[in-house]
Amino acid sequence: MPELLVGTVSDYFAHPGVAGIDLIDQLKVGDTIRIEGHTTDFEQEIDSIQINHANLTEAKAGDSVGIRVCDRVRPGDMVYKVT
Repeated sequence: MPELLVGTVSDYFAHPGVAGIDLIDQLKVGDTIRIEGHTTDFEQEIDSIQINHANLTEAKAGDSVGIRVCDRVRPGDMVYKVT
């Protein structure tokens, strides 16, 4: 399946299991993403997107968002949208 680079991980918050992601393309709830890095590689569907603790249904390029993730991620990991 083709993948489109949509952003990079900027931070990870372990307790809530949330990745901070700087977007270079749009994402919306329901999209399937793949996060890949030196020791990271998994796919998941986005179930929530937040900016400053406000829930959104979609985010655009240039936004810094928080997305709940199912596994640990690291700053610099690449985020791809699976199409």
